[in-house]
Parts: sequence; C-alpha cells; structure tokens
Amino acid sequence: MAFEYIKALHIIFVVTWFAGLFYIVRLFIYQVEAMEKTVQERAILLPQLNLMAQRLWYIITWPSALLTLIFGFWVLYYRWGYMQMGFMQAKLGFVLVLYVYHMICHKIYKDLQNGKAKWTSTQLRMWNELSTLLLFSIVFLIVLKSLISVVWGIVGLLALSILMMLGIKWYKKVREKENQQ
Repeated sequence: MAFEYIKALHIIFVVTWFAGLFYIVRLFIYQVEAMEKTVQERAILLPQLNLMAQRLWYIITWPSALLTLIFGFWVLYYRWGYMQMGFMQAKLGFVLVLYVYHMICHKIYKDLQNGKAKWTSTQLRMWNELSTLLLFSIVFLIVLKSLISVVWGIVGLLALSILMMLGIKWYKKVREKENQQ
C-alpha cells in the first residue's frame, strides 16, 4: 500500500514540475517582449513579470523538481527490477535530459532577472516545445514499457515537432502582420 502512495506523490510532483516548466518559459517570453516596449511600459511590466517568475520558479518549479527526484528514486527502490529493462533506461535518459532542460531554464531565469535577454521570444517559443516532447516521450515509455512502441512514438513526436515549429512560424507571421497595421 505504501508504494501506491509514493507513486501517487511522484506523479503529482511530476505534474506540478511540468506545469512550472511550461509556464516559466511563457513568462520568459513575456519578459523578453516587455524589454522591447517603451520605458514606461517596461517600468510597469518587468517588475511584475520578474516577481511572477521568481515565485513560480522558487515556490513551485524547483521544489517540484526536487520532490519528483526524491519520490522517483523511492518508486525505483520498490521496482528495482525495472532498472534492467530498456524502457526504464530510456525513460531515465529522457528524465536526465529534462533536468538539463530545467538547469538551462534556470540560467535563462537568472539572466532575465538581471535584465539580460540572450534569447528571442521566437527562440523561447521553440524552447518551450522541448519540454512537451520530453513529456510525451517519458509518459509513452512508462505507460507502454516498450522501446518498439517508443520508436513509433518518436516518429510521431518528430511529426508533432514539425507541426509545432510550423505553428510557431505561422503565429510569428500573424503577430508581425498585426503589428504592422
């Protein structure tokens, strides 16, 4: 019975971690776009966006990432035999990439809090889609427990990635057109 509670907590913190990752990059986009506004608009927008990012990052996203890790190791303790299975090794590989993604987001967060925008809003929109791809990969691996199914899943993810990139480019054109009017 304890295992089910631990697994449930792991899943809850995975969900809150992803929610934080999805939204923090959205805030990064808004921060970068606010830096391109007039001085008066920047003076209003940036302090509020910086505060929102700080609260999200340190109150939700970081704690969720750490608790995901703790409960994830605890789940593995109960299911140690899974470590020999290819799907689990692949899943943990994607999880490692997700933690690298998190750390890069931390660097972007620190830069933006210091008023330095090293990424464009378009680059950040594309960056935001990587966490979606990681989520799909991890969930499909853990649910299907099959690398063959994951190969087809990755083909689907690549197709999804292409569609997302096309959507981002289309959205950029729409926004540019609106700004010209």
